[in-house]
Amino acid sequence: MDMASLQEHFKSPDQSVRLKAALAAGTYPESDYIPVLIHQCAVESDFFVRDTLSWALMRHDRETVVASLIPELRSPIPQARSQALHTLSKIGDKANYSLITKEHLFDEDDSVASTAWRTASVLVPEDKKNDLVKILVTQLGRGDGDTQFGLTRFLCTIGDPIVKPLEEAAKSDNENVRVHAEITLIRFKELRLEFKKLQSK
Repeated sequence: MDMASLQEHFKSPDQSVRLKAALAAGTYPESDYIPVLIHQCAVESDFFVRDTLSWALMRHDRETVVASLIPELRSPIPQARSQALHTLSKIGDKANYSLITKEHLFDEDDSVASTAWRTASVLVPEDKKNDLVKILVTQLGRGDGDTQFGLTRFLCTIGDPIVKPLEEAAKSDNENVRVHAEITLIRFKELRLEFKKLQSK
């Protein structure tokens, strides 16, 4: 499949056609596909196709892909920012942590911010964890239940550095912040207990 054919397939209203095109682009990677895949990330309406687009990008040269994602991280289109962050999390290289900015972590769009939280929690180097936790704790109580549940999960991924900041947040006068902090602490303690049980087996 050449680049023009890939573009035509992505224009199809049929989700299965777009999905097969993304699969083909990842199975038989070509450098010309990278800008087409990245453009589709910004406009693709289907979750499964978007996830396959990220997978397809991972099958290409990582340095070229990351360089191509950087402009998307500054895009005015929320989905472009979110999908670029998601792809960085899938690539999983901690060297890319610096590409996640405070603007992403505080993004006014909850889906972008949530993706930034998740990506940061995956890529954060050990010596940056405390600074990241300080930022993420300020987002406690934000958004709907799914957004808050996501933040709890991502904080728990970071580990022990979250405990003291969460204990402080649990004293907040803001009820949403206080309850969210308490729930996150409970969840983290549950996960830690489950981990210890697994280790003892």
